[in-house]
Amino acid sequence: MSASPPPGSVETVRRPPVHYGWVVVVAGVLGVFSCLGLGRFALGMLLPSMGQSLNLSYDEMGFISTGNFLGYLGAVLAVGPVLGRVGERRTIAAGLVLVAVSMLLVAQAQSFLQVLVLYVATGIGSGAANVPIMGLVTHWFARRRRGRAAGFMVTGSGFAIIFAGNVVPFINEGFGAEGWRVSWTVLGVVALAVAAVAGLLIRNRPADKGLLPVAADEPAPTPAPEAKPAPPPAPASAASNRRLLAHLGILYALFGYTYAIYATFVVTSLVQERGFTEAAAGAAWAWVGFLSLFSGPVFGTLSDRIGRKATLMMVFALLGTAYLLMALPLGPWAVYASIAFYGTSVFAIPGIMAAATGDYLGPAKAAAAFGTITFFFGLGQIAGPGLAGVLAEAQQSFAGSYLMAAVLAAAGVVLSAGLRRPAPA
Repeated sequence: MSASPPPGSVETVRRPPVHYGWVVVVAGVLGVFSCLGLGRFALGMLLPSMGQSLNLSYDEMGFISTGNFLGYLGAVLAVGPVLGRVGERRTIAAGLVLVAVSMLLVAQAQSFLQVLVLYVATGIGSGAANVPIMGLVTHWFARRRRGRAAGFMVTGSGFAIIFAGNVVPFINEGFGAEGWRVSWTVLGVVALAVAAVAGLLIRNRPADKGLLPVAADEPAPTPAPEAKPAPPPAPASAASNRRLLAHLGILYALFGYTYAIYATFVVTSLVQERGFTEAAAGAAWAWVGFLSLFSGPVFGTLSDRIGRKATLMMVFALLGTAYLLMALPLGPWAVYASIAFYGTSVFAIPGIMAAATGDYLGPAKAAAAFGTITFFFGLGQIAGPGLAGVLAEAQQSFAGSYLMAAVLAAAGVVLSAGLRRPAPA
């Protein structure tokens, strides 16, 4: 049997009709659908019925969500060395299987403590899968395509929200008080099937398929003759890179803190404070999922064109408006406007952050850098729902929690404005 040609040789650089990088994106969409969409965002739909069945308080609901994020954070800390030993494909597959199995076990839980422990395991699987999934973008796509590719990957969460927003109320209506157990079982089975498909499709590097990254061999766009490009920034020092990672990490933490509050409690607050039926709240949550399908691709592509900084400012402004509308005692129009603003922007930031780490630090360091800023993101997710639940329990209202999220989103706009330009590719 003849030896395979070395990566980068003439034989390996070819142009298939559809570059396999886009197959990796499809696999990434499925992976995000399972690890984040079903493993995390379905919880908001299940909390009202779970809360009644297990007699959960607002703060216990918040701690369940926080436990998931704590598991996610633990996985982020451990995933780097694992990737170096077994690679992205196997790590992602193992994480997705853990998500599925732990969700199947949550369906059998009889107490708050059991749900908490199992949902921590779900978070571990989510982190083990999501970090390398997003890191694949840097290897499979040149800089001018990364934002778009990462934006498409994060649509998996939107598809899962649509799925859960329609399926969970239907199951609960048919099975009554214990319908949430059937819902967890169905979601776990779906997650297991997705894990198998994603594991079959993912490849670690373009060289594994004898390819260059998408757009790697395309000429860079030529600026207009009248344009006066700014001088390129000087190469960043190690200290500068550390400051940059801290800057990106704080921004990602603000996003994690605020979006997790909304995702965890919006259905519960609609049912218990706004008078929505569970089906109506599920329909509203499904609209978040539908609108979010556009948030990643639209803002990811926009960030390729106008820059990560300006796009981050826009997204934080939209999210802050969504939180503020839920905090204020306004009419039903405010709820629907909040849903619209949140849905159209919520999954933009993870894709932009994945692209930004590649822009600033290059493909070789991007996965580790994304893992570093995801640590900050995990801290935000841990703190947000727990503190918001305690605040809601004390005030017997979620208004203060949403207002807190709005203020922190405004801080995100300000901090985004301070990002520096990356060096030329």
